Amino acid sequence: MIDINALREDPQAFADAWAARGEQVDVAVIEQYDATVRRLKAESEAKKAEANEASKAIGAAARAGADVSEAKAHARALGDAAKALDGQRAQAEETLRDYLLHLPNVCLADVPEGADADANVERSRHGTAPALDFTPKPHWDLATDLGIIDFARGANLAGSGFVVYRGDGARLQRALVSYFLDCHRLNGYEEIAPPFLVRPEIMQGTGQLPKFADQLYATAEDDLLLIPTAEVPVTNLHAGEILERAALPKRYCAHTPCFRREAGAAGVGTRGITRVHQFEKVEMVWITSAEDSVAALETMRGHAEALLKALDLHWRVLDLCTGDIGFSAARTYDLEVWSTGTQQWLEVSSLSNCTDFQARRMGLRYRPEAKAKPVMAHTLNGSGLALPRCMIAVLERWQQADGSVLIPEVLRPYMGGQDRITATNAPN
Repeated sequence: MIDINALREDPQAFADAWAARGEQVDVAVIEQYDATVRRLKAESEAKKAEANEASKAIGAAARAGADVSEAKAHARALGDAAKALDGQRAQAEETLRDYLLHLPNVCLADVPEGADADANVERSRHGTAPALDFTPKPHWDLATDLGIIDFARGANLAGSGFVVYRGDGARLQRALVSYFLDCHRLNGYEEIAPPFLVRPEIMQGTGQLPKFADQLYATAEDDLLLIPTAEVPVTNLHAGEILERAALPKRYCAHTPCFRREAGAAGVGTRGITRVHQFEKVEMVWITSAEDSVAALETMRGHAEALLKALDLHWRVLDLCTGDIGFSAARTYDLEVWSTGTQQWLEVSSLSNCTDFQARRMGLRYRPEAKAKPVMAHTLNGSGLALPRCMIAVLERWQQADGSVLIPEVLRPYMGGQDRITATNAPN
């Protein structure tokens, strides 16, 4: 949520920033709601002050033996008026907050401007695409031939967009998760195992609600929602708290399943496990001071890229433009890996600096120094990494002419020393 005090100072700057994101926001509406809140607050405080003066006068008159019945009635009326104004103010504050909750963050000044993904800027490219002397298979054919992903049984169990990992497929996914978590731990992250269901206000804290309710799975009887990413519970770990500056940054990592209703149109871009409703992901979350968040994003990006380098994948870094950046983010880098089987780039990590946007929604603050007034923290999040597309990249990158797949060296200790996935290992 944006800072209403900052908007008061320069409303046009916010209107321009939202317009750059493709959001046409009438800031005059916000100013009107804000003015109503401030007016009702001032009127309430005036009534309370008048009631206090009346009470003092009643005390003095009573001590002098005067009749104070009318004065008491007047004081009660003033108090009732103040309560009524407080009720109106609370309602006006709720209206303003609800309006602000639907508005996205504003981008940092140096974020590339553009209307859509075509304006994203490629900042760097790393590794090389493998030069194969055979026609590579897309992962869905490769995985089916090896018997490591069962698409038919997944659909039979839960419908389209769900799969079953089997045998070496399940083991490879577990190996990737374990390797990623171990690397993050060595980089100073604390591993978290959070709930996979959260209350609506937790989704609101990170920005999934109220705007994206249709993308979430819910359990209506318990008023709980399945998480679309570990970012949701982990960032909210300190919701409503005041942290000390010395305790920052907080660096967390978590492995969770992720549940999303999203589904794209049929085609190469959604075949196999490219886009599914349930998938595994390792997430990184930082909570920092305001002055440290820009540098923290670069550090977090380096941690994610190190994983891709260790797997010997070909990847690029995109700096997302204003029209393609996510709702809560002020800056986002996407890491995309090369899909050897389909000859396209696939996102495996989205790394975002959300500045104080999420922190304000969830009431997460810190003290810049001892006894100082608390200020809003900054939050960051990023995949480290997302498993389905990382699995795709590994399978397609390391496939061999005989249909087998070499296991990257860094993963072999997590698979009992096994160096290759072959059809002979496939379950029936």
